[in-house]
Amino acid sequence: MSRKALPFDGLPVSTATRAFLAERHGLLIDGQWCPALSGATLDTYDPATEMHLATVASGGAEDVDAAVQAATRAFHGPWSQLKARQRAALLVRLARLLERDAALFTELEILDNGMPRFIAGLTVSNCVEMFDYYASAILRIEGVTTTPPPHVTADAEALTYTLREPVGVVGLIVPWNVPVSTLTLKLAPALASGCTVVVKPAEETPLSALALARLIQEAGFPDGVVNIVNGPGETAGAALSAHLLVDKISFTGSTEVGRKIVQAASGNLKKVCLELGGKSPVVVMPDADLELAGPGVSMATFFLQGQNCMAGTRIFAHASIHDELVARMKAFTGFFTLGHGLDAGNNFGPLISGPHASRVLAHVDRALAQGATLVTGGAKLDRPGHFVPPTILTDVRPDMDIFRDEVFGPVMAVHRFETEDVEEIAAMANDSVYGLSGSVWTRSLSTAHKLVSRIRSGQVSINCHGAIATNIPFGGYKQSGWGREFGREGLDAYLETKAVTARL
Repeated sequence: MSRKALPFDGLPVSTATRAFLAERHGLLIDGQWCPALSGATLDTYDPATEMHLATVASGGAEDVDAAVQAATRAFHGPWSQLKARQRAALLVRLARLLERDAALFTELEILDNGMPRFIAGLTVSNCVEMFDYYASAILRIEGVTTTPPPHVTADAEALTYTLREPVGVVGLIVPWNVPVSTLTLKLAPALASGCTVVVKPAEETPLSALALARLIQEAGFPDGVVNIVNGPGETAGAALSAHLLVDKISFTGSTEVGRKIVQAASGNLKKVCLELGGKSPVVVMPDADLELAGPGVSMATFFLQGQNCMAGTRIFAHASIHDELVARMKAFTGFFTLGHGLDAGNNFGPLISGPHASRVLAHVDRALAQGATLVTGGAKLDRPGHFVPPTILTDVRPDMDIFRDEVFGPVMAVHRFETEDVEEIAAMANDSVYGLSGSVWTRSLSTAHKLVSRIRSGQVSINCHGAIATNIPFGGYKQSGWGREFGREGLDAYLETKAVTARL
């Protein structure tokens, strides 16, 4: 018999968070908070208790159009008149305000998304770092001089140089798994470059975007530079992707939705940056340090309950170490404490929703029907909330659905392999439509670097997994996306290059 849920699982929540949740949240358009034109709203729930958190305005195509028009006016108006140092100062001011309100944002991420406290706190501090990083990067946006074309210099002197200019109005479509972090990694470089934005948060997790919008106003950004339109993807997201005044879309989410955005963007051939799905290979060689690999590979799969695109859910374990590795990983799952993220003692939260938990468990059931062996986990906990424990499957063949489809949950699929030939191993690792992340676990630097050079993924780590940071570019090969985020490449994605030649 499951126990009855209590608000916030009976755990303390700050006065600031309670006050924020109690408000009726509108859309931010041209510096004004307003209801959706249709009057529609959506509700957000705590996935750890299934209890109602807040009510938020739910925008449609008309609201998106108003937001895009506001962003267009701001782009050609007051925002374009600010100097680089003034934009940098605003981003630094925003970083300090987020630093001040870190406790509020940490609690909002826990309540809206279900993530454990240590992850929520880390993501908020990383957001502060991102705003600071791109504030400093503004002063490094610079063009170059180059040799003028010969037909111009045939009878006169000339000068040729390049300018870096903002793309224009950008639509930012943000997922639910790390809401404030994913928003910031798009928003910070977009603002640094001089773009204006319309943000479409995930309908499951809109709260941190709304809270950040308030800090943007407090920091002093001109009206219309940042607009927030909550709403379903099939209405608000689709309208933003297709809008002819939007110059670029940056989307993080599933490959299926990414294809729809590409089609919608074709009307005006807007630029598109996509960070999509993954089924990252984790290769554990015979000489791997299993004391390191046991917990390391486990965390590659189970970090954020497996609800992250770079999760290492496709494990290739060499036959000579397979059984010991699996035993160590099973033992490691015992260190996870499942529960509400507000309790700092819990390090494993719920999945985002009931339907998503059902989809994850359907993947497990299908794998078992196809011949996989359940080592641990595999069933929803009998308690309020959408808790699915760490799940390990062995005897998984490469042709099984569990080894090919993105599950986006805490499910590890382990395949035993025999060869030590790097070409054969790389071929197995590359047998996927995805190519976002991956890792190799070995004591041999030669083997490691040979495999890294052959694995077709945007990021491959050695004896660690998912080594991302603000200054390291991140993105995918194949159907894992287009373009890169973070680092200098993340800023370049929001800039155009203009060549200028002057006959003197």
